[in-house]
Amino acid sequence: MSRLFPVLVCVMLVAAGCGAPGDPLPPSLNIPERITDLAARQQGDRLLVSFTLPALTTDGVALRRFRAVELRAGPAPGGNFDIERWLAQAAAFPVPNLQPGPVALELPASDWVGRELILAVRTAGPKGRFSDWSNLVALPIQPPLERPTELQAMATAEGVKLSWRTSGGRAGVRFRILRRGAQQQREELIGESERPEFTDSTAGFGATWEYWVQAYAKAGEIEALSEPSERVSITPEDRFPPAPPQGLRAAASLGSVELAWDPSSEPDLRGYYVWRSTPGTQMTRISPLLELPGFSDRKIESGKKYLYAVSAVDTRGNESALSTPVEVIAP
Repeated sequence: MSRLFPVLVCVMLVAAGCGAPGDPLPPSLNIPERITDLAARQQGDRLLVSFTLPALTTDGVALRRFRAVELRAGPAPGGNFDIERWLAQAAAFPVPNLQPGPVALELPASDWVGRELILAVRTAGPKGRFSDWSNLVALPIQPPLERPTELQAMATAEGVKLSWRTSGGRAGVRFRILRRGAQQQREELIGESERPEFTDSTAGFGATWEYWVQAYAKAGEIEALSEPSERVSITPEDRFPPAPPQGLRAAASLGSVELAWDPSSEPDLRGYYVWRSTPGTQMTRISPLLELPGFSDRKIESGKKYLYAVSAVDTRGNESALSTPVEVIAP
């Protein structure tokens, strides 16, 4: 029985397919996948280039490192585009990162001002075989845009007012305004302007905000950017009183003067004060803080002349100037 046991086991394994050799797999060529996210933009006199080095070969094998990464940039050849003619004059630029993942590079732009630049990239795997060329990027290179300077921020009742200096000698230039709050990890684009000024009406009082500005101009679908301005920080405080109330009206009756005025539209309105004077005296406040636009003055003397005015107060205690006064004689 002991001699038959190995034979039976072998028969069972063969019947089950275990241990049977499958079709041999061909060795991987280690050709990296083609890069498809090459992008570039002009900022000042620099080109900012980005792409992602692939993590797999064309046959699905993981890549750990590349033998070479070839980035080429050169002017578009005349006539119909031919990649071989373009390669013959395109300059090669070193790529320091040779591992899978995102890549960001800076190239000089000054050599191609006034011409259309074509960029492409490809990679070589461990065996030295190159991938196909990436997507092509065509970029018309413009004279560098002037960097905005002397950025200033000032708190106003309407919001944070920004102003900066620029030569203004180039047509079609606009400005992007970027902001980051103290609790924000990334900046946000809050608006654009054709002029070197902008008011941020969304900046809350009491919070710290950081601003900077960048000029840009379009050439077809492509944008050229300036270098960003210096950054400026501000913590605006609400020291701005509401507008004086409007439409004050007074009606005298026996024993009282009834006052009414138009409701204020201030978003942070807290209430109103009523002021009164008699001939030869200064205005004095005669009411508590009122939530509604009306008041009844019952501390009057018959036959006496009174002058009334109203002020508005916001939630931070800022008080407006007095309204246009009204005069009344108590009956």
